[in-house]
Amino acid sequence: MGLKGFVEGGIASIVAGASTHPLDLVKVRMQLQGGEPQVPNPALHPAYRPALAGNSTGLCNGSLHVAPPPRVGPISIGARIVQTEGMAALFSGVSATVLRQTLYSTTRMGLYDILKRKWTDHNSGSDSGNNLPLTRKIYAGLIAGGVGAAVGNPADVAMVRMQADGRLPKDQRRNYKSVIDAISRMSKQEGIASLWRGSALTVNRAMIVTASQLASYDQVKETILERGVLSDGIGTHVAASFAAGFVAAVASNPIDVIKTRVMSMKMEAGAAPPYSGALDCAMKTVRAEGPMALYKGFIPTISRQGPFTVVLFVTLEQVRKLFKDL
Repeated sequence: MGLKGFVEGGIASIVAGASTHPLDLVKVRMQLQGGEPQVPNPALHPAYRPALAGNSTGLCNGSLHVAPPPRVGPISIGARIVQTEGMAALFSGVSATVLRQTLYSTTRMGLYDILKRKWTDHNSGSDSGNNLPLTRKIYAGLIAGGVGAAVGNPADVAMVRMQADGRLPKDQRRNYKSVIDAISRMSKQEGIASLWRGSALTVNRAMIVTASQLASYDQVKETILERGVLSDGIGTHVAASFAAGFVAAVASNPIDVIKTRVMSMKMEAGAAPPYSGALDCAMKTVRAEGPMALYKGFIPTISRQGPFTVVLFVTLEQVRKLFKDL
């Protein structure tokens, strides 16, 4: 029974992750807006212009005035990616997404299912984890998410870098050929430890996402069935999925922004890294861009989290039906 939970969760997660990958890529690009300092070059960047002595900005003679880059929305970013990098760029890093779902989501889904069954009161007549108190569902999600994230962090780092690569100037791009190439080059060039860069953030985010997403889905589904609002079918699964996706997006977005920036930061030889850690990244982000910067990419996050969660749980329920008698 335990192994079946891992297989069912893994299949559903891979299908959901691959099908919603373009939305995840747009979210990552939005979260990086304003988070990577660019080298001023007037010849390449019209937004930079020389500031004259004695002007109203008070800048010294010969310095450069940096015009703040305009903020753009998810549709504009998606259209720009297609125009400048081609349609295939929307699936940049999809191999890393598949590997990440294979490692991370398979682990968290299977472990969550095991913990639910283990903690269920068998005197209630249910061995599936139904009617488990919400607090225990949350605890199960926290544990399952943390373990899954620790296992899948290398693929997560590779995925973020591959998704963000097209945003960098051509001479600074890493141009990873695949997730295997990304992990191999990171290990050789930056050390094995680089594969777990931002792992604390990944684990924290995964614990929050798994606890809010899986526990919310189970709780909403049980409530709908108990009150007789809908029968146990696609309608119930979709409704519970949307609720779970919204809760997970609200809870995880700030950590997701910091995780994305820490994982994608460019490390220069002999130079201090842009961020010394998660807290430093959070403080610099809020100080430079305001508190709402932690919710950058929220629209594509909820736009991705909603469909992802729906595809995840609808697929999971169908796979469970297929494997029911196995």
